[in-house]
Order: sequence, then structure tokens, then C-alpha cells
Amino acid sequence: MKFSIKPILAVLMMALFLVSCRNENSDIDETSNPSTSLKKIKDIDNNDHIIELYSVSGTTALGYNELSIRIKNKSNNQYEKNATITWTPMMHMTSMSHSCPKSLVTKNGSDDTLYNGYIVFQMPQNASEFWDLKIDYTINGTDYSAISVIDVPVSDKKTVASFLGSDNKRYIVAYINPKNPKVALNDMTAGVWMMQDMMTFPVANGYTLKIDPRMPGMGNHSSPNNVNLTQISAGSLYKGKLSLTMTGYWKINLQLADASGNIVGGNDVTDTQTSSSLFFEIDF
Repeated sequence: MKFSIKPILAVLMMALFLVSCRNENSDIDETSNPSTSLKKIKDIDNNDHIIELYSVSGTTALGYNELSIRIKNKSNNQYEKNATITWTPMMHMTSMSHSCPKSLVTKNGSDDTLYNGYIVFQMPQNASEFWDLKIDYTINGTDYSAISVIDVPVSDKKTVASFLGSDNKRYIVAYINPKNPKVALNDMTAGVWMMQDMMTFPVANGYTLKIDPRMPGMGNHSSPNNVNLTQISAGSLYKGKLSLTMTGYWKINLQLADASGNIVGGNDVTDTQTSSSLFFEIDF
């Protein structure tokens, strides 16, 4: 029987062609999601661009939210790499509107189409009051904007609190880490902001966030080796150590102390006062 190499060569050429096509298209596939750790929350459109909003969970929530943005040009379907972005979250209440704590929007170090920041939604939406997010950005000297309603439902655990301090200043504190608590001495992160006006919520610098974790369902016992939360530098989040000795429901009682040690929010837990007026909740 006469053997021909032509069919084999044809098959090999077709395989190489398919691999090449997959490689060429792989960049497109990868750009559909900036990272396997992020999920798209929603698209926010205007005439020129689609602004993609991402988080780890694919949702926005009451409290601290780490968010990412990508801007896709509608004319060429490419992601913009040189945008300057600001954002303005707004809570529209029946009698007033206000913003909330938020960070600058900065470019991701490993993906030049991705921009990151945080927003702290300090109250949930309801039937008549809602949040929206306005994104303003500049590309090659041209200004653009887009706006969309943002979903901020009620949470079953308290991870953010807004309160008027004894110094007559209004503060917001928010739980950030650990996101997955363990029976161990956990690294803890929280944020402390001050309300300057209805639109401005700068980081409160130089305070101490004291913690006293308790298990109300287990005799309100505490835990050893906790470290109160402080800043490494001005403008940064607050970090400390949270000791969790068993799984279950914990109330992390808080006190906020100013630079002079004066308590401006929260109170001590005692035999008769089993909880601070200021606290976070976790259950794991």
C-alpha cells in the first residue's frame, strides 16, 4: 500500500492554525475578567464607554468595599490605559443627600487597564432611599462621566458604625479584616473616618481603636493577647491583632480614643454593662 505524508501534513497545519487562533484570541478572553479573584458587579454606560465595576464577591455591601474599575472604549472595544478617575458615591435620602468615606482611584500595579479604590457605605438602602455612584474621568484631555444606582442591602452583621463623638465630631468606623477569621491571633484591619461635611469624609489620623472581643453566648468571655488598632502613618487604615479562641458569634466591642487618650466613642464592658455602644460582629 502506498503511503502519503500529505494528509498528515494537512492535519498538522490545521492543528497549528487552531492553536495560533487560540493564542491570538487568548488576550481577548483574559480581558473579559481582569483577575480570577474579581467578579463583575455591573456595567455603567455612557455614549462613549462601558465602565465595568468589580469586586471580589461581585456585589457591593454595607460597610467597607474594595472596588475595581475598567473602562472599555465602545468605538474600538479596547480598555483604556491612561484614564484619570474620580468617583462620588451619594446616598439620596428623603430629606437630604450625602456622600461617604472613599479613597482615591489609582491604577493597579499589575494590570494597566484596572483601577482600584475603596468606598464605605455607612447606611443601607431602603424602599425610598438609595445610593448611586458617579464616575468622572479624563482620557487624553477629554472629560467624561457616567452614573448608576448601586445596591447596598441591609447586612445581618454589624461591620460599620456612624456616631457622634463626645467631642461633638461625627465619626465612621468600618471593619475590614480578617475576612475569613480563624481560631488564632488574627491580623485585624479597620478604618476610621471623620465627617467634615456632607460630601467630605477624610481619614481620622492619630486615634486608637480599642478592641474587647466577647462571646455573648458563652458567658461573655473575652480572649487574650488582643492588640488595639493604630495607624502606621497618617492617612492609612488602622491595624492590630484580634484573638479568637473558638468558632461562633463574637461581638468586637470598640472604644475610639483620640491622640490624648480621651475616649470619644464607645464604653468599657463591665459586669453590668455587657456591651459597648460601639461594636462589630463576626460569626464563623
